[in-house]
Amino acid sequence: MKTPRTVSLSTPFEEHITNPPFASYPRPQLVRDSYFCLNGQWDFSILSSRGEEELGKILVPYPPESRLSGIGRQIGRGHREVMIYRRTFTLPVGFRKGDGRILLHFGAVDQSAAVFLNGHLMATPTGGYLPFEVDVTDYLMDSENELRVDAYDPLDTDLPYGKQTRKRGGMWYTPVSGIWQTVWLECVPKNYIRSLRITPTLEGVTIDVEGGEDEKVLILRGGEGRAEQIFTGEGEHITLTLENPHLWTPEDPYLYHFTLQSGEDTVRSYFALRTVGIAQVDGHATMTLNGKPYLFHGLLDQGYFPDGIFLPATEEGFRNDILQMKACGFNMLRKHIKIEPEVFYYLCDKLGMVVFQDMVNSGKYHFLVDTALPTIGIRRAFSHRVSERRRKHFFACAEGMMDRLYNHPSVCYYTIFNEGWGQFDADEVYERLKAKDPTRIYDATSGWFKKQKSDVESDHVYFKKVKLTPVEGRPMVLSEFGGYSCKIAGHAFNLDKTYGYRYFDDPQAFEDALVALYEDEIIPHIRKGLSAAVLTQVSDVEDETNGLLTYDRALLKVDADRMQRLAAELHRVFDKANPME
Repeated sequence: MKTPRTVSLSTPFEEHITNPPFASYPRPQLVRDSYFCLNGQWDFSILSSRGEEELGKILVPYPPESRLSGIGRQIGRGHREVMIYRRTFTLPVGFRKGDGRILLHFGAVDQSAAVFLNGHLMATPTGGYLPFEVDVTDYLMDSENELRVDAYDPLDTDLPYGKQTRKRGGMWYTPVSGIWQTVWLECVPKNYIRSLRITPTLEGVTIDVEGGEDEKVLILRGGEGRAEQIFTGEGEHITLTLENPHLWTPEDPYLYHFTLQSGEDTVRSYFALRTVGIAQVDGHATMTLNGKPYLFHGLLDQGYFPDGIFLPATEEGFRNDILQMKACGFNMLRKHIKIEPEVFYYLCDKLGMVVFQDMVNSGKYHFLVDTALPTIGIRRAFSHRVSERRRKHFFACAEGMMDRLYNHPSVCYYTIFNEGWGQFDADEVYERLKAKDPTRIYDATSGWFKKQKSDVESDHVYFKKVKLTPVEGRPMVLSEFGGYSCKIAGHAFNLDKTYGYRYFDDPQAFEDALVALYEDEIIPHIRKGLSAAVLTQVSDVEDETNGLLTYDRALLKVDADRMQRLAAELHRVFDKANPME
C-alpha cells in the first residue's frame, strides 16, 4: 500500500523564536521575580535494546517528534526507547537567597520520567499533561550542575493520551513524547506561598492561600480611575467586596491585578468577577454568564501546530488563534482532549475567550463502537471496562487539571467524556468532579452514550441535518457539528489524503455552506433554546482540512466580517428567545 505523501509546513511564528524559546514566565497566576529558564539546547540520546544512540542537540521545550526540536522523529516504534535529556547549568549570581529553597519546575513530560540532579534521583512523575515541581536545594552546587531527564512514552492507554497515535491519520494525530513545556527554577523563602485558590462572585472574591506566614497584605492595583487598595488579614482566607464591580465577559475581559505579601514572600496574580450557571427562561433551560442568558458561539480547538505539534513555535501562535476566531465573531473555544500550557488560558482570560475544557481520555478506542455506529444513530448505553490503574490515572489528570485551571475566569465548562472514548462510570465520575468544583458547568458525556447525570444535554451531529430534542432542566448544547472540509493547495500537510465530513474545493463555496448551515439549522434551534454550539474547527490538523484556518496558520478561509455579521444575528435571535425580565 502506497504511503501518503506529506509535507513539512511552517507557521509565521517560527521567525520570532527566542533564545531560549518560550522564555516568558510560565505561571501567570502566581508570579515571582525569581525565575531562571532552562529551555534551550539540551543533549539528547535514545537508549534501547540496541544500546544508546546519540542524536545531538534537542531544542527544549519542543517534543522530539517535532521539526522545531531539531530531532524530528517518532520515539518508541519497534523498540523500548528511553529518551535521555542532559544539560548543565550554573545558577545566576544572587539567585540563591539566604536560607531560601530552590524549586525545579517542569511544565509537562510525556508520559513518565525520572529526573536526576547531579546524579541524585529527584522525581518520577507519570502522566504527561500536568506540571510538577521538586525541591532541589540540598543537591545544587554553586558551580556547574548536571540535570538529566530520562523519559519513557510507550503510549500507555491506561494513561490519558488524547488524540495521539502511533499510526496517525484521519482524526488521529502524530504523537509527542518527552519534555514539551518549560523547564525552570525559582528561589522561594523557607515559608512560601504555595498556591492561591480564587473564587469570584459578582460582588467580590475569596482568595484561599496555601502556605506563607499567617499575616498577609493584599495590594489591589488601581485602574479605571480606582486608587490602589490595601487589604490586611490573618489566616488562610482573604475576602474582598468591591465597589462598582467590573464583570468579566468575552466582550469586556476585565482583570483585577493584585500583589500578595506574606512574610518574606511576594507574589503577583489576578482575578476576574465572573459566574456561570443554568437558569429557566421562557420555558427552557439556558446557560448563563454573570447571571444572564448567554450564547456560547464556539469552535473545536485541537491545539496542534505543524512545526511544534503540541506547541506553537511561540506564544504568538496561541494568541493568533484566539484573536482570529474573535475577529470571526466567536466567543468560545472547546479545547479538545488536550491540556495547554498555562499561557494559553491566561491569553483567553486577557483577550476574552471562554474555554470549554475537555478532560483527556484514556482507555482503548474502537472506531465501530465509539464513532461509526453512534454517528448513524445506534447509541446504546455503553461504558468501557476500567482497571483500577486507569481509573487512578484518569482522576489524577482530571482533578490535577481542575486544580490548575480553577483560577482562570475563561474556563467555564468541563467535558468529562467525549463520544465514549474511554468512558466509564459516567454518573459517578460526574458526581465526584462536580463536587470538587461546583462553580463550572459539566458535560458528562459529550456526543452520545448518555447516562443519567449531566448539567447539559450534549449532542454531536455530522453527516445529517441538525435535529436536537430538548430535555427538561438541561440546556441544549451542540458540542460538535459541521466538519466541512476545504483543502488549500500549498497549505496542506497530506498531499494525497483529505479528511472531513463534506468537501469543498473553493473557499467561497466553503464559506457559503457554513453560513447556510448556521442560518438553516442552528438559528432555528437557538429559537428553541440552544445555548451553545461548537463548530468543527479552528484550524486544519494534519489530514483534517475542516478548519477555518489552514494548518500553517497562513490563511483564513472565510471572510471575518461576514462571520461577524452572522454572529451578531445569532446573538440577536438568542436574546429574543431568552428575554430577561
